[in-house]
Amino acid sequence: MTNLAFFNMPGHWEMLVILMIGLLLFGKRLPEVGKSLGKGIVEFKKGLKGIEDEIDSASSEPSYHPPAQQRVSRAEPEALHEPGPDHTSESVREKNATES
Repeated sequence: MTNLAFFNMPGHWEMLVILMIGLLLFGKRLPEVGKSLGKGIVEFKKGLKGIEDEIDSASSEPSYHPPAQQRVSRAEPEALHEPGPDHTSESVREKNATES
C-alpha cells in the first residue's frame, strides 16, 4: 500500500477549526483580499473575452482578398490622338507615280 492510504482527510469539525483560525489571523485583511480576488477574476474574464473576440473576427474575415476592380473610362479615339498631317495619301501617290 502507499503512504497516502493512511492519510485521512480532515472531517467537518477539523475544517471548521482551521477556518476559524484563518479567520482570526486574516480577519482584517479579508475584505481587501476578497476585493482584489474579485478584480482579478473580472480582469481574467475580460482577457478571455478579448481573445475570443479576436479569434471570431479573424475567422470571419476571408483570408483571400480579391484585387479591387479598376474602372476604365472609355475615351473617344479622336480625343486620344491629335490629328496630324495625312502622310499616307502622299506616300501612296508617290509610290503609284514611281511604279507607272
